[in-house]
Amino acid sequence: MRDNPSRFGIFATLPLPDTEGSLKEIAYALDTLKADGFGLMTSYAGKYLGDPAFWPVLEELNRRKAVVYNHPLSADCCRNPIPQYMVNSAIEYATDTSRTIASLLFSGAAARFPDIKWIHSHGGGTMPMLWQRYIRQEASMKNKLEILPNGVLHEIKRFYYDTAQANSPGALAALLKLVSTSQVMFGTDYPYRPGAEVVEGLTGYGFSAAELRAIDRDNALRLIPRLKT
Repeated sequence: MRDNPSRFGIFATLPLPDTEGSLKEIAYALDTLKADGFGLMTSYAGKYLGDPAFWPVLEELNRRKAVVYNHPLSADCCRNPIPQYMVNSAIEYATDTSRTIASLLFSGAAARFPDIKWIHSHGGGTMPMLWQRYIRQEASMKNKLEILPNGVLHEIKRFYYDTAQANSPGALAALLKLVSTSQVMFGTDYPYRPGAEVVEGLTGYGFSAAELRAIDRDNALRLIPRLKT
């Protein structure tokens, strides 16, 4: 990034669940390294990102209006339950993204820290297929006006989602029933998946030229405006 500052950005990571260390790292990453945001995992020590244990860190990220990308893991509860048929990442990674989205929503963190710009991997994982269950969960909550004052769908529409392994017609159709193209960002999972796979999926879906430009570049520039140069 130092060699090509107009072409590349960096995301820093945080030493969660260490709160004090994470707060120091936020300051160092943004003020000294001039990082463009943060890259986190979906959970740490068995706690998902919306857990109140992480709220002091989320409060500072919110104050900084930080961009925060997250990538899934294999949950300890469900690590490779059918190894004779499937590799672990085939099902569990997408499901783990859905878990951390749910934790942000139903802990109240999404509404409490609205200035964090969340980017979720893989088109939100299985969330687009489960969102009606999220809506039913919201309806059953006695304190829903406190936890989700604007509703679950409002928060889902504010999140950003990348296209890594979420570029097939079905995956894109499910996601775009919930969010607009303004919330979709080009992602590949390279080197685990080829970038050409994403390009072919997006170009074959039927997006307009303006929509493709937004997904490929413009939406990212909205989050990291310094790269407009």
